[in-house]
Amino acid sequence: MPKSKEQRVGVLVDAQNMYHSARNLHRAKLNFKEVLKTSVAGRILIKAIAYVVKSESAEEAAFFDALEKSGFYLQVKDLQIFPGGMKKGDWDVGMAIDAISMAEKLDVVVLVTGDGDFVPLVEYLKHKGVIVEIVAFSRSASSKLINSADEFFDLEENVNKFLIK
Repeated sequence: MPKSKEQRVGVLVDAQNMYHSARNLHRAKLNFKEVLKTSVAGRILIKAIAYVVKSESAEEAAFFDALEKSGFYLQVKDLQIFPGGMKKGDWDVGMAIDAISMAEKLDVVVLVTGDGDFVPLVEYLKHKGVIVEIVAFSRSASSKLINSADEFFDLEENVNKFLIK
């Protein structure tokens, strides 16, 4: 699908998903600034949001600061720890609500995630006339998510550009 310089773009990043994908697949950190630049692709950025979970780790403050300096607005949620020790911190519903609420102001929604739980969101946004692009590592992305999108950008195709070793 051709990209137009006039397209209004919103970029929503599942930071936990992408952080862990980069670490598990490549033992590296994701260059979120480069991901944002590639996602926008010269179009008009309306808003870029990174969804993060606060767990009080030492490097976390630096990571959050780097995201903000890269041009992201942060949505922060505390890590939930349940009796029994199970931990949970996901932003799926929050990302979906933001995407839906911003959709009428956007021509393109870029979801930076490989999480297949977003397939219904992709289908809804497309039904509303919004172009949906997915940016993720193909090896850790849901094939249903990839196939549901109007366009898929595979970070695996240029790991040197998108990873910080």
